[in-house]
Amino acid sequence: MRKSFLTLNVALLLAAGLTVALAAADKPADPLAIGGSAPAFTLEDQNSKSVSLSDYKGKTVVLEWINKDCPFVVRHHKAKTMETLAQKYKGNDVVWLAINSTHNANNEINKKTVEEFALSYPVLNDSKGDVGHAYDAKTTPHMYIIDKDGKLVYKGAIDSDPSGKDEKRVNHVATALDELLAGKPVSTPETKPYGCSVKYGK
Repeated sequence: MRKSFLTLNVALLLAAGLTVALAAADKPADPLAIGGSAPAFTLEDQNSKSVSLSDYKGKTVVLEWINKDCPFVVRHHKAKTMETLAQKYKGNDVVWLAINSTHNANNEINKKTVEEFALSYPVLNDSKGDVGHAYDAKTTPHMYIIDKDGKLVYKGAIDSDPSGKDEKRVNHVATALDELLAGKPVSTPETKPYGCSVKYGK
């Protein structure tokens, strides 16, 4: 009787293990996993010019989710956080693109954003939210770095200072770019983003 009981328990455990293994096998791979291919996109910039991620094959691409009405975005652009980095690294085959996934965004609004913040890089119109959802962009700003092979190597916050008051803040994007340019892997490939929520349409 005891032998039958043990046999039954072993069989149940094996079945449970098989069920878990099958469930794990059926689970789709994270399309935004670090080291995975970055989702392709084509969007219009503020001048109605078509811009595709594939245009920058062989270059490192930084994506910045933006909304000029977000206080976090305003703070960083008043401090020239993004523009300074864009200028610093552009000579190293680093391309900086801002994406506006706000539901009521249009090219005219994005043109005003470029003018108000004196940006040297374009703001792309994603008012339908397709690209934002593909990248799972949650905040403005929300940052992503795509390496020269088209692989996602960083996603998260611009820095370690949500309050804007920490003088010892670490700029995660700058750190990641420096490591990439030195031929090293990104030591902190993912951080928690902060800012305003992306104002997607319903």
